[in-house]
Amino acid sequence: MAPNSNKKLVSSNRRAKFNYEIIEYLEAGISLKGSEIKSIREGRVNISEGYVQIKETGAWLHNVHIASYQPAGNNNQHNPTRTRRLLLHKKEQTRIRLEIDKKKLTVIPTSMYIKGRLAKVEIAIGKGRRKFDKRDLIKKRESDREINRSIKIR
Repeated sequence: MAPNSNKKLVSSNRRAKFNYEIIEYLEAGISLKGSEIKSIREGRVNISEGYVQIKETGAWLHNVHIASYQPAGNNNQHNPTRTRRLLLHKKEQTRIRLEIDKKKLTVIPTSMYIKGRLAKVEIAIGKGRRKFDKRDLIKKRESDREINRSIKIR
């Protein structure tokens, strides 16, 4: 993000880049209740276990924990892990659904942020990495670090 942008990062899924080979990023709006957006503005969100399902009825965000907003009282609270609707164009939804079915891909949330007055979710289309792929990635990263260290020492 640029330093002068009007985006405020609320939560990010750092493990997504390690567990998945990311193919494409998309920005989606999210349908929220009043207490949820207030809690998001306080930064009380966890998207690390979340995933996206795209059905005929639309795109749905599952298993994202948005903590309850304390000043709202007990009567106006929301379910912290309820399923939330993602706001995508119909063409985007059908394109993603076809791509997922054809190539056996997964859609995961990578970050949540406030853009202007609205809450947005950055979702990524990716392919899950196997255990040996993760090991190869770690070995490559460590060898690159060793090379950089040896260059800096000289």
